[in-house]
Amino acid sequence: MRDGLPGGTADDGTAGAGRARHSIAARLTTVLAALLVLFVLTVPYDFGRLTPAAFARIPLEALLVVALLLALPPRGSRLVATLAGVALGLLGLLKLLDLGFSAALSRAFDPVLDWALLDEGFAFLSESYGRPAAIGVATVLAVVLVGLPVLVTLSVRRLRRLAVRHHTGTTRMVAALVVVWVACAAFDVRVTPGVPVADTSATTLANGHGFQVRVRLDDRKTFSTLIEADPFRDTPGDQLLTALRGKNVVVAFVESYGRDAVEDPEFAPQVGAVLDSGTSRLGAAGFAAQSGFLTSPTFGGGSWLAHDTLLSGLWIDNDQRHRTLLASDRMTLNGAFRRANWQTVGVMPAVSRAWPEGSFFGYERFYNAKALAYRGPKFSFGTMPDQYTLASWQRLEQAKPAGNVMTELALVSSHAPWTPVPPLLDWATVGDGAVFRAAGAGDDDRRRSTTQIRADYRTSIEYTLSTLISYVQTYGDDDLVFVFLGDHQPAAVVTGENASHDVPITIITKDRAVLDRISGWGWQDGLKPGPQAPVWRMDTFRDRFLTAFGP
Repeated sequence: MRDGLPGGTADDGTAGAGRARHSIAARLTTVLAALLVLFVLTVPYDFGRLTPAAFARIPLEALLVVALLLALPPRGSRLVATLAGVALGLLGLLKLLDLGFSAALSRAFDPVLDWALLDEGFAFLSESYGRPAAIGVATVLAVVLVGLPVLVTLSVRRLRRLAVRHHTGTTRMVAALVVVWVACAAFDVRVTPGVPVADTSATTLANGHGFQVRVRLDDRKTFSTLIEADPFRDTPGDQLLTALRGKNVVVAFVESYGRDAVEDPEFAPQVGAVLDSGTSRLGAAGFAAQSGFLTSPTFGGGSWLAHDTLLSGLWIDNDQRHRTLLASDRMTLNGAFRRANWQTVGVMPAVSRAWPEGSFFGYERFYNAKALAYRGPKFSFGTMPDQYTLASWQRLEQAKPAGNVMTELALVSSHAPWTPVPPLLDWATVGDGAVFRAAGAGDDDRRRSTTQIRADYRTSIEYTLSTLISYVQTYGDDDLVFVFLGDHQPAAVVTGENASHDVPITIITKDRAVLDRISGWGWQDGLKPGPQAPVWRMDTFRDRFLTAFGP
């Protein structure tokens, strides 16, 4: 006896407390394991359905696995639990990737092609938020990629032991849930629209991505055949673009300029005012314009896919097709101008690394971020304001007599994450861009509400369109044919769910004969296409353009 406690010791009390703490920790670990497994099984893989009610589901796959574990001998059940845990962990990763892609690009993750986008994502984060932030996100992603399958596997193995230990109770619970599942399936019970309580989404997701893999593999051969089927492949240069001889032709892509910019009630009044005012101002200067819509192959990002599609006349909606196109000899719109004896120029202010696309498009002169020599402050993702891009292009190319020139431009001030843009300055003051220091760089506060992000998006589109209109008004001449269009709609945080892929496209010129050539297109007068303006797939533009301006 010690300390007046018969039949026990102080050590016994300590050991009892330790056992109690261990028991609590074990129970807490089991609860966390169950929650993790349920989360992976029930979390939606579509960002638009990510609500608390969406977790109110009974996964059939879980019931079947538990029933199998109960039926197998211990060794077999341990093996099945491990395999099921690994599969469920990988499923969880797939769901998280689908969630991210549906939020950013309004589509599912492509397990064949989208791994290459991780590098693009890292570059975007580095440009927008700094390299330390990009490294931090990449580290977290690496930990999740490795850690989630491990944690889920350990969780499933732990729950297996619990189920086997309470074999009878688990069997009864599974049987009851099967009855409930069948009843919910029979009556199509849903707590939230589009999400049935009787859930088989894990199987649906796996089958969907499996089918996607097969489609991607089959598409390699199909797309190669499409590349060869080119009605203009052998057209001589003297029979191409004859109606544009002597013209200075520009094709300018406006980042994230989508149909919502001219139709969403939150954006349309302000953006529409810029376009209507621009139509009047350019009209007073002798210009006329016509506008329509194109359907982009991409949404929320992937600008290069839109560039490929418009210029090649092929539907390029994934990186596999992009890479196949670059390895081909397909004649692009740039190539048609070059064959017809135009000089071709590329102006890409966002290109700051090696860019293999340049050799495919075959620019005779190419200006990337370094060549444009901007000396002003950085505005978020954009390496330079659009006014500087246009002013430098004017100084380096347009001010010099050079005969027929075709230019492809990329304007990037309206690129996500849509931080504040500088004011429009007097063109004569732009210089090397140092003047923009007075305007200050983009807002460093990234914790913005959705409302603020949408407002910043609208402001950036207004800025780019105002800059473009001012450029044409200031420097445009009788020979200018200026085509500008959006590359894709902005991300769903701006457009909301289920937005179209349509983008506006406009042609500006002083020469009415140019617009007469496209009179059959049905485009509407002015810089702003209305709701009834025709909509074409973007891959049809090249052939329509070459046909309209051919002999």
